[in-house]
Amino acid sequence: MEVTAESLDALLRELNLEGQAVATAVNGDFVPRSLRAEKLLIENDHVEVVAPMQGG
Repeated sequence: MEVTAESLDALLRELNLEGQAVATAVNGDFVPRSLRAEKLLIENDHVEVVAPMQGG
């Protein structure tokens, strides 16, 4: 998917996921919530956004 966001934090806003309980990783490396604004994205980065699920 192509996006215009330049940071992980901005990407979550662009995808309307800001403020939701999600875990994030860029290129397989976990990015904590506190560092999302600092994590800059470059072309071809692989971003994973995972939401918690109930069940077992």
